[in-house]
Amino acid sequence: MKLYSAPLSFFSRKIEIVLAEKGIAFERVMVPFSQASGYRPKLPDVLAVNPKGQVPVLIDGSVALYDSTVIFEYLEEAYPSPPLLPASPQDRAACRLLELYTDESMIVPLKALMHRTMPDVPEGSGWEAAEQRAHEAEIVIARQYAHLETRIGDGDFFCSRLSIADIGLFMVILYGQRLAGPSLAGFPRLRAWMMRLLALPTFTTVVAELQAADATLSRAIPEAYAWVSAPNG
Repeated sequence: MKLYSAPLSFFSRKIEIVLAEKGIAFERVMVPFSQASGYRPKLPDVLAVNPKGQVPVLIDGSVALYDSTVIFEYLEEAYPSPPLLPASPQDRAACRLLELYTDESMIVPLKALMHRTMPDVPEGSGWEAAEQRAHEAEIVIARQYAHLETRIGDGDFFCSRLSIADIGLFMVILYGQRLAGPSLAGFPRLRAWMMRLLALPTFTTVVAELQAADATLSRAIPEAYAWVSAPNG
């Protein structure tokens, strides 16, 4: 099995966690990336599978897939143990909706924060305008956190056991933190859940690799990963 990934790819990292949690051996191919030019030039092997030239792309024998949700569904069916979806159809549907929420709702306001990691961004009116949009987006993100704070309640996971919903939500909140978004200090249940996942080796590895990638690819944000060690961060 081969997975085409990228150092700062939110969607690819989700699949890396899925593969690791399922104990599936795979070869990881990191595609070229820079903050200035993105994924250009597109990797031919990726373009051969995905017309958009985006990762993740999974090759499993004769199976070639793209789109993180499609890849996850394939892995869940082809490699069902351990499961990353609940048993009942109702709970599985609820879990899938939470993952969809991360991909189609929570990722949207994060785009307004992404200028913060761009290297050599000039200060001035352009930066100030971008920061104004970011502050407006942070209001939306904080509301999403409040919703999740209520949703997690006193549970250890969002779907009774570790699932694709937890993986997706962890990644999108991690990206909010690495972009200096709203603090988790006001959401103790959500932060406790994040720290619970961070105690798992598969999640710890992804966070460490993202930190290392940011150190070489991104503009430094001193507070980006403070929540990992701060008691109330």
